[in-house]
Amino acid sequence: MSSSLAAVVLGLASAASWGAGDFTGGIASKRAPVVGVLVLGQAAGVTLIFAAALLLHESVPAPATLAWSVAAGAAGAVGLAALYRALAVGRMAVVAPVSAVLSASIPVVWGALAEGMPSGSKLAGFVLALAGIWLIARAGPPGGGTEGLGLALVAGCGFGAYLVLMDRGAQGGTFWPLAAARGTSFALAVVVAGARRRPWAPPRHAVPLVLLSGVLDAGGNAFFLLATQAGRLDVAAVLASMYPASTVALAAGLLRERITRPQSAGIVAVLGAIALIAG
Repeated sequence: MSSSLAAVVLGLASAASWGAGDFTGGIASKRAPVVGVLVLGQAAGVTLIFAAALLLHESVPAPATLAWSVAAGAAGAVGLAALYRALAVGRMAVVAPVSAVLSASIPVVWGALAEGMPSGSKLAGFVLALAGIWLIARAGPPGGGTEGLGLALVAGCGFGAYLVLMDRGAQGGTFWPLAAARGTSFALAVVVAGARRRPWAPPRHAVPLVLLSGVLDAGGNAFFLLATQAGRLDVAAVLASMYPASTVALAAGLLRERITRPQSAGIVAVLGAIALIAG
């Protein structure tokens, strides 16, 4: 398999894993406090990644390299906190597409500056993918207020910065940099949980789903890093950012949620984008 094709396959695997993690995490958040889902899910993810680094005998990168991963973990935690707050005070139809498209756009701009402009077909695929992500992530009728828009911008910047910083951190390996990033996010989640001074532990019946969401999130991160190592950052980031399609597909198949016409158009756009990016 060529490196460019491997990057496409791994990027799509990241999107599938992240989307499934969001799906299971969303269901778990209906059964348990959100902070508890974050803490326990991050604990499961960082444990799995740490074990993989030990089992594969991966060399520990230099502290300067790990610092990029720590910064990535902090950026991701800020993005996640802003996203949850934005969803609490605003409309998903505004918050979700803004944060998703911005998180994909930042690595595209950075990739163009650091690695040069992509080919014409890939650039067209990026544009089509961003349009598809926007349509898929929208929920509910258009219009309405813009509450939460500022937080959605913060969330998108946090996630976009995470993707760029993790690409830098992964120059020294895969699983140790990822463990540093996830460990940072976990530590920040624990601090937030402690500051709340309210019960946050998930009930026993919700624990398996919470753990699964953490494992899937960790898998999405690992696939993304492997995709960046196989090809360009912008290709990996745009493909991985297609995770809303996986979430919507799971919700339609398992929960019988209806896929709207804009979402259907978005899925078609995403499929076309994949063909252009892979070409």
